[in-house]
Amino acid sequence: MAKKKSFVLRLDPEIYKKLEKWAADEFRSSNGQIEWIIDRALKESGRIKNDAPISEDLDEDDK
Repeated sequence: MAKKKSFVLRLDPEIYKKLEKWAADEFRSSNGQIEWIIDRALKESGRIKNDAPISEDLDEDDK
């Protein structure tokens, strides 16, 4: 498994509450939900292939 990059993300408390609820509704952690949202957005924008995991589609500079 590829090593994941850590970083700080600041969110409005109300947005975070909604994110937590959405994540719980889909049986994900808040972190997992954020990753899923970003993955979906990247695929929809054509920035990564729809059938490839993110790690296989990134250039070496992006890792």
